[in-house]
Amino acid sequence: MNDLALLLTPEGRALLDEVRDTDPARELAVATRLRREHPAELVSAALGQARLRQRAAVKFGAGDAGRMFFTPNGVEQSTRASVAAHRARRLAQSGVTSVADLCCGIGGDAIALARAGIRVLAVDRDPLTAATARANAEALGLADLIEVREADVTEVDTAGCDAVFVDPARRGGRGRIFDPEAYSPPLSWAVSAALRAPRAALKVAPGIPHEAVPEQAEAEWISDGGDVKEAVLWFGTAPGAVRATLLPGPRTLLSRGLPDPGVRPPGRYLYEPDGAVIRAHLVAEVADEVGGGLLDATIAYVTADALRPTPYATAYEITDHLPFNVKKLKALLRERGVGTLTVKKRGSAVEPEELRRKVKPQGPHAATVFLTRVAGAPAMLIGHPA
Repeated sequence: MNDLALLLTPEGRALLDEVRDTDPARELAVATRLRREHPAELVSAALGQARLRQRAAVKFGAGDAGRMFFTPNGVEQSTRASVAAHRARRLAQSGVTSVADLCCGIGGDAIALARAGIRVLAVDRDPLTAATARANAEALGLADLIEVREADVTEVDTAGCDAVFVDPARRGGRGRIFDPEAYSPPLSWAVSAALRAPRAALKVAPGIPHEAVPEQAEAEWISDGGDVKEAVLWFGTAPGAVRATLLPGPRTLLSRGLPDPGVRPPGRYLYEPDGAVIRAHLVAEVADEVGGGLLDATIAYVTADALRPTPYATAYEITDHLPFNVKKLKALLRERGVGTLTVKKRGSAVEPEELRRKVKPQGPHAATVFLTRVAGAPAMLIGHPA
C-alpha cells in the first residue's frame, strides 16, 4: 500500500515517467543515480513498477500498461485485454448496462466492461488490490463508470446489477489450483451467485472438466493467437451450448453434437485444431468441415485428402508417413536439406528438443514433423504448412 501511495504522488508519477524504459540490466546504475535526488523507497517502488509495466504490455498493450499500476500477482492473474474485451462485447450486446465484477483484481475486466459502456461495481477484499484497481480506473479516465469497493464478495449485494462477473482466484501458495471447489471463492458459490442474477459470466480454467459445467450454463473456450486462455461459463444465454471462440476475430465454432470422427489412414493433409476447439471437444465439427477423420481415436489430429481451409485448424501438407525411427528421420532430413525443423507432438513421449539434438538438422529448407500415433502405432508425419 505504501509503494502505491508513493507512486501516486506528483513526485512518484514524475519518477515513473523517467524510469519508464529502463533496461533491467541498467537498474542498479539508474537506482544509484536517482537515490541522490529521491528517497530510496520511492526509487525502488518506481523501478519495480516499471518492470511490472513492461511485463504487462503483453496483456494490456504498451499504451495502457504504461499508465496503469500493477502488483506481481495482478500481472500474472489478470485477463488479457483482448479476451476481456470479447466478454464485455458479449455482455453489452445482450443488453447489459451494469455489472458486479466480483474478485476484480487490478481491474482489467472492469476496464474492458467500462469501455463497452457498462457501469461496473468492482469488488476485491485485498486492500492493495482494490486500491490498484481504483488507481487504474482513474489513470485510464474510467472512474465515472467504475466504482471500486474493498469487501468480501460473498457479502456484496448485487441485486442492482444486470449481470454478475466472477473471476475466482485459481492460484494458491503451491501454484495453480485445478479443483474448481478449491477456487477462492469456490465454483459452487460462484454458480449460486450467477443463478441469482439475470445474466452472469464465470471465468474458469480452460482445463475444467466438461462434467463440472452446470447444466444451466453455456460453456465457451477462448484462445487468442492460438493460445488457449480461459473458459467462461455463461448464464442467461443458451444453457447446454458449447462453443470455441478464436481471437482475434472473433470466430466462433458451435457444437452440433456430432459423434466422434472415424479413424482413417493418413491423407494428403493433416489438420491441427486450435486448442480452444480441442478443449471444447469440437474436433468432430472440424473433421466434418474438412471432410476428414482421425489418425488415431485418442488424438486430436484430423487427416483428409483435400485442402479445405478453416479458421479452426491449421492445415499441413504431408509428404512422408513413416513408423517412428530417429535414424530414418535423420537420413530423410539430410537428403532434403532441412535445417529448420518444427517438431509437434501428440501421443508421443519424445521431447522436441531431444529429437532436434539427435537428428541435427542442417540445410536451407524447412519442414514440420508430427510425432504421434497412427491407428495406435508410433509414427512420424513430415510436411509443411499448406
